[in-house]
Amino acid sequence: MSMRSVRKGNHNLDSDVTPALGKTIQRLRKAYKLSLGELSEQSGVAKSIISQIERNETNPTIGTVERLSRALDTTIGEVLKSDAGENFFEHQGRSGIPKLESEDGLCTLAIIGALDLVEYVQWYDFHARPGGILESEPHQAGCVEHLFIIEGELEITVGGEVRRVTAGQSIRYAGDRPHSIRNAGQQDAHATMVLVMRAP
Repeated sequence: MSMRSVRKGNHNLDSDVTPALGKTIQRLRKAYKLSLGELSEQSGVAKSIISQIERNETNPTIGTVERLSRALDTTIGEVLKSDAGENFFEHQGRSGIPKLESEDGLCTLAIIGALDLVEYVQWYDFHARPGGILESEPHQAGCVEHLFIIEGELEITVGGEVRRVTAGQSIRYAGDRPHSIRNAGQQDAHATMVLVMRAP
C-alpha cells in the first residue's frame, strides 16, 4: 500500500494505559535488580522521568517506552500489556493505534489488528473522503482482502476489473494483484478491511 505514517513516535500514550505501564516498568526493573539510576544510564531516559512513570505521575511518549523496553530486554508490546489477567490480552489507548495516510491525503487506515500477527492477518479501519483513492501493489501470493462497507460507497479495482460496493455489503478479492479502493460517492466512506496474508 502506498501510505505514509500520520502519527510520529513521540506522541504521548493515552492515560488509560499508564497505571499498568508503571507497574510493569517497576516490576521488570526490580527483577533485573536495577536501580533507577542504572536503568536511566542503560535507557537514556532521565531518572526523574522513570520515577514519575513508575508512580503514574506522567504520561510517557512512545519513544520513551521504547527505550525503556530495550533496556529491560523486552518489547514495547509486552511493556504495554494490561495486568487485567488472562481474559484480556491487550488494551491500546487511542494514541497507541498507528494510522497511515494515502498519498493523496484523503484516505486513512488505522491499524487495529495485532502487530505481532501482521505476517498472517492484518486488520484495518478504513476511512476515505470523496474522491480519495488507496492504491496498492500486489501483496504476497495467496493474499485475500476482505472489505465490509459501514458507510458510503467504494469502488474496488483488481486487475482492471471494477466492482462497486455500498454500505452493508462486503467483498473479497485477490490481494496478490495490483488493486485500488476509491471513494466513488459524494460522502465520506468507512469500512473495515482484513487482509489474510497466508492461507489457513
